[in-house]
Amino acid sequence: MDTALPKDGSEARAGLPDVETLRARARQHIEQGAVTPGYAGEREAVIGLLNNALATELVCVLRYKRHFFMAAGIHAAPVAAEFLEHANEEMRHADRLAKRIVELRGQPDFSPEGLAKRSYAEYVEGDTLTAMIKEDLVAERIAIEGYRQMIAYLGENDPTTRCLLEEILASEEEHAEDLSSLLEGMANEV
Repeated sequence: MDTALPKDGSEARAGLPDVETLRARARQHIEQGAVTPGYAGEREAVIGLLNNALATELVCVLRYKRHFFMAAGIHAAPVAAEFLEHANEEMRHADRLAKRIVELRGQPDFSPEGLAKRSYAEYVEGDTLTAMIKEDLVAERIAIEGYRQMIAYLGENDPTTRCLLEEILASEEEHAEDLSSLLEGMANEV
Protein backbone atom coordinates (compact mmCIF):
# COMPACT_ATOMS: atom_id res chain seq x y z
CA MET A 1 0.00 0.00 0.00
CA ASP A 2 1.43 3.37 -1.03
CA THR A 3 1.07 5.84 1.87
CA ALA A 4 2.91 8.70 0.15
CA LEU A 5 0.95 11.90 -0.39
CA PRO A 6 -0.14 12.37 -4.00
CA LYS A 7 1.58 15.18 -5.88
CA ASP A 8 -1.52 16.31 -7.75
CA GLY A 9 -2.55 18.87 -5.14
CA SER A 10 -5.73 17.00 -4.13
CA GLU A 11 -4.61 16.81 -0.49
CA ALA A 12 -4.30 20.61 -0.38
CA ARG A 13 -8.03 20.80 -1.08
CA ALA A 14 -8.61 18.43 1.82
CA GLY A 15 -6.59 20.68 4.12
CA LEU A 16 -3.40 18.65 3.84
CA PRO A 17 -0.17 20.05 2.43
CA ASP A 18 1.34 18.54 -0.66
CA VAL A 19 4.72 16.81 -0.63
CA GLU A 20 6.63 19.89 -1.80
CA THR A 21 5.03 22.04 0.92
CA LEU A 22 5.94 19.49 3.61
CA ARG A 23 9.50 19.36 2.38
CA ALA A 24 9.80 23.15 2.24
CA ARG A 25 8.39 23.57 5.76
CA ALA A 26 10.77 20.94 7.13
CA ARG A 27 13.74 22.95 5.86
CA GLN A 28 12.63 26.11 7.65
CA HIS A 29 14.00 26.79 11.14
CA ILE A 30 15.81 23.45 11.35
CA GLU A 31 17.59 24.67 14.50
CA GLN A 32 14.24 24.12 16.27
CA GLY A 33 14.63 20.34 15.98
CA ALA A 34 11.34 18.61 16.74
CA VAL A 35 9.46 21.88 17.25
CA THR A 36 7.97 22.44 13.82
CA PRO A 37 5.66 25.27 12.68
CA GLY A 38 2.74 22.91 13.30
CA TYR A 39 3.44 22.73 17.05
CA ALA A 40 0.33 24.25 18.64
CA GLY A 41 1.27 24.17 22.32
CA GLU A 42 2.50 27.14 24.29
CA ARG A 43 6.04 25.82 24.40
CA GLU A 44 7.32 27.82 27.39
CA ALA A 45 4.23 26.97 29.46
CA VAL A 46 4.54 23.28 28.55
CA ILE A 47 8.23 23.30 29.49
CA GLY A 48 7.29 24.89 32.83
CA LEU A 49 4.69 22.19 33.50
CA LEU A 50 7.16 19.48 32.53
CA ASN A 51 9.80 20.91 34.86
CA ASN A 52 7.27 20.85 37.71
CA ALA A 53 6.48 17.23 36.84
CA LEU A 54 10.23 16.51 36.74
CA ALA A 55 10.62 18.00 40.22
CA THR A 56 7.71 15.87 41.43
CA GLU A 57 9.28 12.69 40.07
CA LEU A 58 12.66 13.53 41.61
CA VAL A 59 11.12 14.19 45.03
CA CYS A 60 9.27 10.89 44.73
CA VAL A 61 12.50 9.07 43.86
CA LEU A 62 14.17 10.50 46.96
CA ARG A 63 11.23 9.66 49.22
CA TYR A 64 10.93 6.10 47.88
CA LYS A 65 14.68 5.54 48.24
CA ARG A 66 14.58 6.71 51.85
CA HIS A 67 11.62 4.45 52.54
CA PHE A 68 13.43 1.54 50.89
CA PHE A 69 16.41 1.95 53.20
CA MET A 70 14.39 2.76 56.32
CA ALA A 71 11.77 0.01 56.01
CA ALA A 72 11.97 -2.17 59.11
CA GLY A 73 9.89 -4.84 60.76
CA ILE A 74 8.44 -8.23 60.02
CA HIS A 75 6.66 -7.07 56.84
CA ALA A 76 9.51 -4.86 55.63
CA ALA A 77 11.12 -7.02 52.92
CA PRO A 78 8.27 -7.12 50.37
CA VAL A 79 7.29 -3.51 51.10
CA ALA A 80 10.90 -2.33 50.72
CA ALA A 81 11.11 -4.19 47.40
CA GLU A 82 7.99 -2.32 46.24
CA PHE A 83 9.52 0.99 47.36
CA LEU A 84 12.68 0.27 45.35
CA GLU A 85 10.70 -0.74 42.26
CA HIS A 86 8.67 2.47 42.46
CA ALA A 87 11.82 4.58 42.97
CA ASN A 88 13.31 3.10 39.81
CA GLU A 89 10.12 3.67 37.82
CA GLU A 90 9.87 7.28 39.04
CA MET A 91 13.47 7.84 37.88
CA ARG A 92 12.55 6.51 34.44
CA HIS A 93 9.62 8.97 34.42
CA ALA A 94 12.01 11.81 35.33
CA ASP A 95 14.36 10.81 32.52
CA ARG A 96 11.52 10.74 29.98
CA LEU A 97 10.27 14.15 31.13
CA ALA A 98 13.77 15.64 30.90
CA LYS A 99 14.18 14.22 27.39
CA ARG A 100 10.88 15.77 26.29
CA ILE A 101 11.87 19.15 27.77
CA VAL A 102 15.04 19.07 25.65
CA GLU A 103 13.03 18.05 22.56
CA LEU A 104 10.91 21.16 23.14
CA ARG A 105 14.15 23.23 23.17
CA GLY A 106 14.00 23.75 26.92
CA GLN A 107 16.32 22.95 29.80
CA PRO A 108 15.39 20.35 32.41
CA ASP A 109 15.70 21.78 35.92
CA PHE A 110 17.56 19.26 38.08
CA SER A 111 18.71 21.91 40.55
CA PRO A 112 18.21 20.79 44.15
CA GLU A 113 17.57 24.40 45.09
CA GLY A 114 13.80 24.80 45.24
CA LEU A 115 13.14 21.20 44.20
CA ALA A 116 10.55 20.70 46.96
CA LYS A 117 8.80 23.97 46.03
CA ARG A 118 8.57 23.01 42.35
CA SER A 119 7.24 19.54 43.16
CA TYR A 120 3.53 18.86 43.41
CA ALA A 121 4.21 16.10 45.95
CA GLU A 122 5.78 16.65 49.34
CA TYR A 123 8.78 14.90 50.81
CA VAL A 124 7.42 13.30 53.97
CA GLU A 125 9.63 10.72 55.62
CA GLY A 126 7.19 8.69 57.70
CA ASP A 127 8.32 6.99 60.90
CA THR A 128 6.63 3.59 60.51
CA LEU A 129 6.16 1.24 57.59
CA THR A 130 2.44 2.05 57.48
CA ALA A 131 3.13 5.80 57.59
CA MET A 132 5.62 5.45 54.73
CA ILE A 133 3.09 3.57 52.60
CA LYS A 134 0.43 6.20 53.35
CA GLU A 135 2.73 9.09 52.44
CA ASP A 136 3.73 7.39 49.20
CA LEU A 137 0.07 6.76 48.38
CA VAL A 138 -0.80 10.41 49.03
CA ALA A 139 2.08 11.48 46.75
CA GLU A 140 0.89 9.12 44.01
CA ARG A 141 -2.63 10.52 44.27
CA ILE A 142 -1.24 14.06 43.96
CA ALA A 143 0.78 13.00 40.90
CA ILE A 144 -2.29 11.37 39.35
CA GLU A 145 -4.33 14.55 39.65
CA GLY A 146 -1.42 16.69 38.46
CA TYR A 147 -0.92 14.57 35.35
CA ARG A 148 -4.66 14.54 34.62
CA GLN A 149 -4.74 18.34 34.75
CA MET A 150 -1.68 18.64 32.51
CA ILE A 151 -3.20 16.23 29.99
CA ALA A 152 -6.43 18.24 29.94
CA TYR A 153 -4.45 21.47 29.50
CA LEU A 154 -2.54 20.08 26.52
CA GLY A 155 -5.62 18.75 24.78
CA GLU A 156 -4.79 18.31 21.10
CA ASN A 157 -2.10 21.03 21.06
CA ASP A 158 0.83 18.73 21.85
CA PRO A 159 -0.04 15.07 21.20
CA THR A 160 3.51 13.83 21.84
CA THR A 161 3.71 15.34 25.33
CA ARG A 162 0.13 14.32 26.05
CA CYS A 163 0.93 10.70 25.10
CA LEU A 164 4.01 10.74 27.36
CA LEU A 165 1.98 12.11 30.28
CA GLU A 166 -0.78 9.55 29.69
CA GLU A 167 1.79 6.75 29.90
CA ILE A 168 3.25 8.16 33.11
CA LEU A 169 -0.28 8.64 34.51
CA ALA A 170 -1.06 4.96 33.91
CA SER A 171 2.11 4.02 35.80
CA GLU A 172 1.24 6.35 38.69
CA GLU A 173 -2.23 4.82 38.91
CA GLU A 174 -0.62 1.38 39.08
CA HIS A 175 1.69 2.60 41.87
CA ALA A 176 -1.30 3.93 43.81
CA GLU A 177 -3.07 0.60 43.47
CA ASP A 178 0.06 -1.27 44.61
CA LEU A 179 0.36 0.94 47.68
CA SER A 180 -3.33 0.69 48.45
CA SER A 181 -3.04 -3.10 48.36
CA LEU A 182 0.01 -2.98 50.64
CA LEU A 183 -1.86 -0.76 53.07
CA GLU A 184 -4.82 -3.13 53.03
CA GLY A 185 -2.51 -6.06 53.66
CA MET A 186 -0.89 -4.26 56.60
CA ALA A 187 -4.32 -3.54 58.11
CA ASN A 188 -5.35 -7.18 57.75
CA GLU A 189 -2.18 -8.35 59.53
CA VAL A 190 -2.88 -6.29 62.66
